[in-house]
Amino acid sequence: MHFGYLPIDDYMWALAIVFAAFAIRGMIGFGSGLISVSLLIFFLPVKEVVPIVFLLDAVASSALGSYDYKQIRWKEMPWLWAFTILGLIVGAWILKTLPAQSVTVLLGVFILIYVGYALLTKPERLPWVSRAWGAPLGFLAGLIGSLYGGGGPSIVAYFQMRHLDKRSFRASFQFIAVTDAIVRGGLYFLLGLLSAESAITAAWLMPAVGLGLVAGNFAHFRIDAKRFQMLVLLVLTLVGIKLVLP
Repeated sequence: MHFGYLPIDDYMWALAIVFAAFAIRGMIGFGSGLISVSLLIFFLPVKEVVPIVFLLDAVASSALGSYDYKQIRWKEMPWLWAFTILGLIVGAWILKTLPAQSVTVLLGVFILIYVGYALLTKPERLPWVSRAWGAPLGFLAGLIGSLYGGGGPSIVAYFQMRHLDKRSFRASFQFIAVTDAIVRGGLYFLLGLLSAESAITAAWLMPAVGLGLVAGNFAHFRIDAKRFQMLVLLVLTLVGIKLVLP
């Protein structure tokens, strides 16, 4: 028996992976894309995995975005939003025409340097950056999002250096994620990466998304700010290592 692309044995593993990835997403607001893609490629080719995870992420972003809508920091959005879209378009072009490994390595190095700095600095002493920093960091997010389905870390760094509280952090990230889903969905369709089989596989994995988000949301309201910060940095570290290593 197959569940879309997945035979039953692989499907059970995929459910566990998706549940864990989206529990983290529900708790801290990001991480589901890169975690899911990094582990599901053990079962399926990356060109099948990325569209499946995109569909799962799109549903999760809509759910969390509607839940947290009133907490979005709209003043943070203009530079970040516009340049994320630009990055998505450039990333789709690279995906179609050029090798992209060097781009991911540079992002991984940036993330690890940022994590090291943040660990040596108390959260309240992280530097305040201007909103104009949303331009380069948003562009990086869109670029990596198109290529590998997870451009969140550079946006996370931006929001941390803008000192958003954990609820506004999660809500504002979801707004960018919804934008990402709309634009990237159109780009993937034009590139021929979305298929009926991708949608069927995503549908079979959707229960794990829902359960993961509920579990993560429950934890989100029970974790203090310091632990939230450390958990964010831990996930960023794992993502950075994944991007740097071949």
